[in-house]
Amino acid sequence: MSGDGWVDSHCHVYDERMPGGPAGALAEARDAGVVTMIAVGCDRPTSIAALECAHANADVYATVGLHPHDANNGVDTVVDLLDAGDRRLVAVGECGLDYYYDHSPRDVQRDVFAAQIDLAIRLDLALVIHTRDAWADTFDVLDAVGTPERTVFHCFTGGPDEARRCLDRGAALSFSGIVTFKTAADVRAAAELCPLDRMLVETDSPYLAPVPNRGKPNRPAWVLLVGTCLAAVHDEPVDRIRLSTGDAARRLFRLDPPDSQP
Repeated sequence: MSGDGWVDSHCHVYDERMPGGPAGALAEARDAGVVTMIAVGCDRPTSIAALECAHANADVYATVGLHPHDANNGVDTVVDLLDAGDRRLVAVGECGLDYYYDHSPRDVQRDVFAAQIDLAIRLDLALVIHTRDAWADTFDVLDAVGTPERTVFHCFTGGPDEARRCLDRGAALSFSGIVTFKTAADVRAAAELCPLDRMLVETDSPYLAPVPNRGKPNRPAWVLLVGTCLAAVHDEPVDRIRLSTGDAARRLFRLDPPDSQP
């Protein structure tokens, strides 16, 4: 397996809504040059599914977390899955705040987010953050608990100001298909100022398919379309973005080199 392919740093490849199902999505991704995928949990069932997918596939790693939509469930519903000795488990999350939908009360979201930050610090795992319409409180909670050394803002949707505040806290930014949308000028401006060694690419599949596939079910194979957009933003060859984002993901999640995977 070549070590210089694409890394999809955030996807839900275990999701049966994937075109062709999980097995089909995995095969398509490999054919497209994706060498590593991070399967992200959002609650107990999806965290278990992510772990199972990671243990069944050498090119998949897993996260365990409680999405702000599901904060009402309580962090105790996932904490037993966070075995820091599991080499396939690389992060806590996705977790954070979502004030756009407010599926869970905001005070509960903040408490559950803080608890997961603390878990990432204590277990020495990366932290995957979801934030929507909640920048001020996201930074407040991070500053109160302490930003883990290895933190990524997934599906970054802020502008340059928010990007700088994330970067100032030592975090990385992960860009999804949103960066390709015509209306996402602020996100592209944020991507332009993001150093290459702190920039990741993701699909968040089956959501947020990039242009020209917007509106279709997304899949990890399309991560290269996100990378191609970022290459244009940075005026860099696509190959450099592929290599730099892969290296950044491997450092952040402490992934095994692809050539060493069984």
